[in-house]
Amino acid sequence: MRISRLLPALSLVLVPLALAACGQAPEEGGGTATREGGAAAGSRDQIRVVGSSTVYPFTTKVAEQFGRTSGFATPIIESTGTGGGFKLFCGGVGTGHPDMSNASRAIKGSEVELCGRNGVEEITEIQIGYDGIVVANAVDAPAFALTRQQLFLALAAQVPQGEGEGKLVANPYTRWNEIDPALPAQDIEVLGPPPTSGTRDAFVELVMEEGCQEWEWIAALGDGDEDRFKEICHTLREDGAFVEAGENDNLIVQKLVTNPEALGIFGYSFLEQNQDRLKGARVEGVEPTFDNIAAQTYPVSRPLFIYVKGAHVGVVPGIGEFVQEYVSDRALGEDGYLPQIGLIPLPADELARVRQDATGMVDNVD
Repeated sequence: MRISRLLPALSLVLVPLALAACGQAPEEGGGTATREGGAAAGSRDQIRVVGSSTVYPFTTKVAEQFGRTSGFATPIIESTGTGGGFKLFCGGVGTGHPDMSNASRAIKGSEVELCGRNGVEEITEIQIGYDGIVVANAVDAPAFALTRQQLFLALAAQVPQGEGEGKLVANPYTRWNEIDPALPAQDIEVLGPPPTSGTRDAFVELVMEEGCQEWEWIAALGDGDEDRFKEICHTLREDGAFVEAGENDNLIVQKLVTNPEALGIFGYSFLEQNQDRLKGARVEGVEPTFDNIAAQTYPVSRPLFIYVKGAHVGVVPGIGEFVQEYVSDRALGEDGYLPQIGLIPLPADELARVRQDATGMVDNVD
């Protein structure tokens, strides 16, 4: 399998797992992943994109612009979550499988293997910008200023007890001020994404892992017992304090408006679009603002991506042109229409390199 990465500093073949997958026969429903082998996709004239709910509004905006101005059909965009999107994207080649996948995290080795088993052997990764993960509540509710350690203590299934090494108990905290008297005296109720979401993956990595490593004995497990480390740091409580609210971040926004005691976890763009109704909590003393995320001073930020199936380029009409619209200055530039709806753009020099690489994807079958 070959994965091209249209990233500012990377142009390489992905992990060795991808190479191992290359020689495996595709599963039933898959197919060869050369452009010639992608001919089965030729009966469809509308690009299909699946994946991240965070990236969904950005790709939808590009699709609308593309449909109005390009002469190609407006692409179909589906919000399935990052993990669900990769499962569909890696299912095979042909009209029954998507051409592109939105992602709020990089593709995992296990997903690369799934692609390889199903004949999806050429994938291009394009970083489109950055996003922050925010913890927010209703604009009229109490303001929160949280550390990642406090968020871990609020949301982990088990938390350390006392000073002894290795002592964990079922999470006893029911109110925020039990964790720190400076926090509001209200019940812990946090609405967040399900395990299939890239936002959930990033929150676990950037918040839960960082918070639980405040205990030295847990941090040491990361080097010696990774399974135990993940069990402690990644497992969220299931007693009602954390509520899986689905892949649709707009639903979380609506629930926060009607429940001022709840907090929600979602991408910055949804806060940007609802500033009249929501406010973001400070994390480690830093507000979740456009400028702070762009400057990478806000601690809970992540890159965003789109992935393109090479076998469909030049077969399903318009894929290359759609990608060019996506990385154009009018879309991703500092004053482009995507930053206007909350995407944190790449620095100008990095965007220029991404755009230059993307020009090679114009539909042009040899």
